[in-house]
Amino acid sequence: MFHRTQRLLLRPIWPEDWENILGGIADEGVVRNLARAPWPYTAQDAQAFASLPIDDPRCPRFLITRARDGALLGCIGLDEKDGSVELGYWVARQYWGQGIATEAGRAVIDLAQMMGHTNISAGHFVDNPASGKVLRKLGFQPSGVTVLRHSCGRGKKSPASEYTLELSTAELKRAA
Repeated sequence: MFHRTQRLLLRPIWPEDWENILGGIADEGVVRNLARAPWPYTAQDAQAFASLPIDDPRCPRFLITRARDGALLGCIGLDEKDGSVELGYWVARQYWGQGIATEAGRAVIDLAQMMGHTNISAGHFVDNPASGKVLRKLGFQPSGVTVLRHSCGRGKKSPASEYTLELSTAELKRAA
């Protein structure tokens, strides 16, 4: 599955992408904000990630690439978590603050709605308020719940704020 936005091309992850993935994510500042990526992030980790099969076509993963030249900017996708669908993403440090996560997030939310999802969850570690800002821009509402979530990159559990998005609400917000 592919999806095009104004500046981005979201495309499938292929095994040969592992070197570009490694170049974008092998940064402790990126990895510490993720739950599942280990630190240090190695070539083997990138190869394993790039080779993961899509278990559920309703939960796609995408490379976030720049549409004009194909440069890898990050990764975004949906995953099943506790019977719900969760949005997760990372953006390479050199692209922080450019609206990449927000633009890619809007695209994935649109796809999720087309696939019949009605609710998406997301979260961020409390010491990463920039991610919370992205989620709120996308229409996610704070649940008011903070949980201890394990981070492989941190090697421990850390407080994380949880959010939800009702997709019918997201559609109404965009139409307004």
